[in-house]
Amino acid sequence: MNQTKPLSRDARQEASLDLPVDPPRPDESKQSWVYRQIRERILRGVLPSGGRLPSTRSLAARWHVARSTVEAAYDQLRGEGYTAGAVGSGTYVAAVIPDNFFRHGLPGDMAMAPAAAGAPPASGRAPRLAPDGDHSVPPLRHEPPFTARGADASLFPMAAWRQGLQASARRVTAAQLAREDPQGWYPLREQIARYLGAARGIACDADQVVVLTGIRDGLDLSARLLLTPRDKVLVEDPGYLNAMPLFSQYTRRVVPVAIDPHGFSVARARRHHGVRLVHVTPAHQSPTGITMPVSRRLELLDWAAQAGCWILDDDYDSEFNYDGAPLAALKSLDRADRVIHCGSFNKTLFNALRIGYAVLPRPLVADFARARYLTGRSSSIVEQMTLAAFLEDGGFARHVRRARPVYAQRRDRVLRMLRQAVGAAPLRVSGEQAGFHLVWWPPPCIDVAALLARARTLGLGLQPVAEFCRRVSWPTGVVIGYSARQEADLDRLEALLREVAGVS
Repeated sequence: MNQTKPLSRDARQEASLDLPVDPPRPDESKQSWVYRQIRERILRGVLPSGGRLPSTRSLAARWHVARSTVEAAYDQLRGEGYTAGAVGSGTYVAAVIPDNFFRHGLPGDMAMAPAAAGAPPASGRAPRLAPDGDHSVPPLRHEPPFTARGADASLFPMAAWRQGLQASARRVTAAQLAREDPQGWYPLREQIARYLGAARGIACDADQVVVLTGIRDGLDLSARLLLTPRDKVLVEDPGYLNAMPLFSQYTRRVVPVAIDPHGFSVARARRHHGVRLVHVTPAHQSPTGITMPVSRRLELLDWAAQAGCWILDDDYDSEFNYDGAPLAALKSLDRADRVIHCGSFNKTLFNALRIGYAVLPRPLVADFARARYLTGRSSSIVEQMTLAAFLEDGGFARHVRRARPVYAQRRDRVLRMLRQAVGAAPLRVSGEQAGFHLVWWPPPCIDVAALLARARTLGLGLQPVAEFCRRVSWPTGVVIGYSARQEADLDRLEALLREVAGVS
C-alpha cells in the first residue's frame, strides 16, 4: 500500500481553512506563518488525514498573501511528509500521520507545560553517578585520523571570537567566577532555547536546557541517571560508534536494532521488552545519512510513550542542509515529554570549544543538574558568555551562512568525482543532502577493499559502513567526509578514485 496517497476517495473533500488564524510571530516570514498555520491544524486533527487542501490561488486570496508564498509553504509541508500530491493536481493531508496522535494537543502545549501537568513520572530513584564495579568497559573504537566529518576550523571567525573572549573576560565578575550554575550560564541557556525555537522548532525555555561539553557528555549523563544493569538500551545498527561503549558502562543489555530505509525501525523495537532508553539520529542517521520521515517520528514517539522509555535524539549536524530546510527536530513533536534532545556547538564551530547542550524532559531537569554538579563537569564561564553573545548578535548565524556554501561546494566536488569513478554505472549515495559526510555505495566494478587500503596509505580516513555495524552486514558502503577537506585533500581523493576506477 502506498501510504503517501490519500486515505480514500470519500475523504477527499476540501479541508476548510476558513478558521481564525494566529497573527504572525515577531520576525516570522509569511511563508513560515502559512506553513505553521497548516501544520498546527494537521497535528490537531482539524485537517483530517486525506483531506484536500485548498488550491494555492484560493488560499492566497483568502489569507491575503502572495500565491508564491503559499506554494513555498505547500512544498515545505510536502517535503516533510505532512501532505502528499503536487501543486496543480491537488494537495492532501498525508494518510500516514497516526490518528492517535491527533487526539492530543500540539507538542508545544506539553513542552511548555509545568511538570505537574501530565508529565511522565520521574525515575523514582536517586541518580546513579558511577557505573557498577563489576561492569567491564569495552575498549573505545577510535575513529581514524582525518575523517573530515566535522567543522572546518579555518572558516571560523577567530578574530571576532577573540574580541568576544576579551570582552567577556573584562565583564565577568568575581561572583560569577566563584560560583557556577550546574545547568550552565543562564543567559547562554536563554540563547540556546531561542535558537532551537527558531532553527529546530523546539518550544522550550532556559530552565529545560543544560549546558554540556558535547553530545557524548549528554549520552553519558543520561545513562548514569536513567540506567541500571537490568535496563535495556536500543541503539541503531549501523550507528554512532561511541554510543555502545558509553551505554555499556552502565548496562550489559545494549541491543543493536537494524535500521531500514526510514532509519530506526520501530517495528523491530516493539519486539523488545523492558526498554529504558533509545538512542537515535533522526535528522541525519549516523552513518547512512537517512532522514527519518515525520510518520516514523510520530510512530517512534507513540511507541516510547506506550513503552515508558526515554528517547535520546542525537542532533549532531542539523545546521547544515544543502538542498532545502531541515525537518523540525523530534523534540518538536514530543507531546509526552519523553525526548532528550542533544546538540553541540563543537560540530558547528570548532571541536576544541567543548560546549554542547541538552533540552530535557521537565521531570529530569533537577536530576541532571545534580549530576552535573556532582561530576564537576562544566564549561568555562568566559567561553559560555562569549558564545551567548555570539548567538545574540547574529555571529553564529552569519558563520553558518558563510560555511554552508563552502561545505556544499566540497560535497558537490566529491559527487562529481564519484560520478566519474562509476562511469556508466548508476551513482548510489545517501546522506548527501545534509551534514559533513555522505555514504557512497560503489558498483561491483569497484574494488572497495583496494580503495580503502590505498586511502589508509594516503591518510584520507575513508571508512567502510561495515565498521559502524554491530549485527547487520553492510559490506560495500564507504563513508566519505568532506566538510573539513581542503583543496589539496580533495585533489588526493580525486586521484585515488581515478586510480581505483581505472580512469585515465
